[in-house]
Amino acid sequence: MSNLKELIREAKTKDFWIRLVLAVLAIFCLAVNYNLFLLHNDLVIGGTSGISIIINDLTGMSPSLFILIFNILFIILSLIVLGGRSTRKAIVGSLLYPLFVFITAPACSVVAPQIQLDNFLLIVLISGLIFGASNGVIYRSGYSTGGMDILIEIVSKYCKIPRGTSSFILNFIVILSGGFFFGLSKVVYAVIIIIINSYLVDKIMLGISDSKMFYIHTDKIDEVIDAIKDLESGYTLLKTEGGYTKARRNIVMVVVPTGQYFMFKDLITKIDPEAFIVISDCYEVYGGQRKEQFPFI
Repeated sequence: MSNLKELIREAKTKDFWIRLVLAVLAIFCLAVNYNLFLLHNDLVIGGTSGISIIINDLTGMSPSLFILIFNILFIILSLIVLGGRSTRKAIVGSLLYPLFVFITAPACSVVAPQIQLDNFLLIVLISGLIFGASNGVIYRSGYSTGGMDILIEIVSKYCKIPRGTSSFILNFIVILSGGFFFGLSKVVYAVIIIIINSYLVDKIMLGISDSKMFYIHTDKIDEVIDAIKDLESGYTLLKTEGGYTKARRNIVMVVVPTGQYFMFKDLITKIDPEAFIVISDCYEVYGGQRKEQFPFI
């Protein structure tokens, strides 16, 4: 048991300082993106940042001050409702983000008016790329920017709805509010940024799939295995039982480089046109016999 606890501790602390530095740099990039593109162009993309843009327009209140107050209140709420473990990962981002927004505001206010692009959509795309890449690095490092993220977790926990659904509902309300104050076109641009953000966060968190995993259910299992062996690739046999027939059979599981996906699928369907194949993305493969490409390609 002590061995297991030690392994868990090592896993949690591995590359701690690297992850912290990357998270801090990403939070800084978020702050620059906020002052340079979002605030300057009234792009309300949800979350605390989006609310701060509306409040700044209505009252003139400093965005960094509003974000700081909002984040501190939700840190306290998180400690009460979610507990210390869930709150810990949000503290760094909750405090650093408004600080960086405050620090970068003067320089960005000078630079932002100088950014003249023929198409406003280019600004939206650039902002979306910075926003998504920064969030991806923050989440992958094990941190968050707090604020609305905390509210999303609370709503998800007590309303018994998936986190993705609660995030969509709350951010959609903020984005629509931005549309009410700044126009429908800004809603469209905000949605584009959110879509780019979601895509990049997924890719940074999970990585780009470099392999495909095949589950092959076939009556010609020996021929399929012989073909895989000829390709010098490894495979695994999984014992299965039919849900209706209760028949016990084998399924072949094999990992194939993405570049050889179509070739391998065609090969299996030629061996057995009636084969039932399930194919999924495979983001990482450790150990085992794995070729970068099949020998005859």
